Amino acid sequence: MTYTYVAIFTPEENGLYSVKFPDLPSCYTSGDNIADAIYMAEDVLNLTLYDLEQDKKEIPKASRPQNIKTTGEQFTSVIAVNTETYQRFYENKSIKKTLTIPLWLNEQAERANVNFSQILQKTLKNELHISD
Repeated sequence: MTYTYVAIFTPEENGLYSVKFPDLPSCYTSGDNIADAIYMAEDVLNLTLYDLEQDKKEIPKASRPQNIKTTGEQFTSVIAVNTETYQRFYENKSIKKTLTIPLWLNEQAERANVNFSQILQKTLKNELHISD
């Protein structure tokens, strides 16, 4: 699922930036510079939303950027993330699945040195319209 949320960036001492998401109180981070702060904001937003999805909790509605108030040197930026991409990157461990196929098909596939796991993955991705 793709989400966009507004982040508030606050300049700190020594060029550091703290980042918080007003719509997600437990979602905050920091970065050594603006580029690092944006990278870290994407990561923590992905993690927070992915955890909410996995726990089947309600995803808070994102505020409109113009409704977010800042003070002093603070500024806002919209951060977009995709939790499905995040999941594929971080949860790429393999699991074992048991399946049933006809004996004759199994014998022909084994003779042809077919990689069953590779075929199943390729077919599932095709069926679910997932591209690498």
